Amino acid sequence: MNNSQSKKATVRRLVPRKTPSQPRSAHTVGTILEGAAHILEQYGLEGYTTNAIAARAGVSIGSLYQYFPTKDAVTIALIERESLDLVREASAALQGQDHRRALRELVEIGIRYQLRRPQLAKLLDTEQGRLASLMPGTAHAAAMRAALTGFLATYPGLDPARAGRTASDLMALISALTDAAGRVETAISPALADPIEGAVLGYLNAVSITVS
Repeated sequence: MNNSQSKKATVRRLVPRKTPSQPRSAHTVGTILEGAAHILEQYGLEGYTTNAIAARAGVSIGSLYQYFPTKDAVTIALIERESLDLVREASAALQGQDHRRALRELVEIGIRYQLRRPQLAKLLDTEQGRLASLMPGTAHAAAMRAALTGFLATYPGLDPARAGRTASDLMALISALTDAAGRVETAISPALADPIEGAVLGYLNAVSITVS
């Protein structure tokens, strides 16, 4: 098997086997994902196995494998679940007409979700980095990038043609800084949000100067 075929085979093992279409199936998947979250929080990556996930979720290992071919497939689905509400809130914040206030809200949303379940967020960040080159493109990340690109296309002083690239850069910047904050802080505060907002505004100012 050549490298291309090997990578495709690996990617297939990261994708859920089937999408739940019935309430009972959706409940089972939700139970599995919450079980996975609890295992990560209580035992870390060392104790994070499909057997442990199934036991915590109260389902058979066979039931788990009906939906997820591998542990990494569970992890990716959990990453998607944890990002859903964040992307919804962030997209709504970016609809505001006050650019400065919208950016502040974006930073606070990122911090809030990082601190909501900090141990889980930290471990999922680690796993997302490990799986980044193999993970299929996620709808939530694409939606977040699209919302931020549209917001930046009207940002004062910023070339609209750079909006897409700038959106990707800001997503990486905010993610890195909120991830770091989540490792040492336990509550959102101005002292925590102000430096991150300052970094975002500083970056946008530098980009605006470059294209002016």
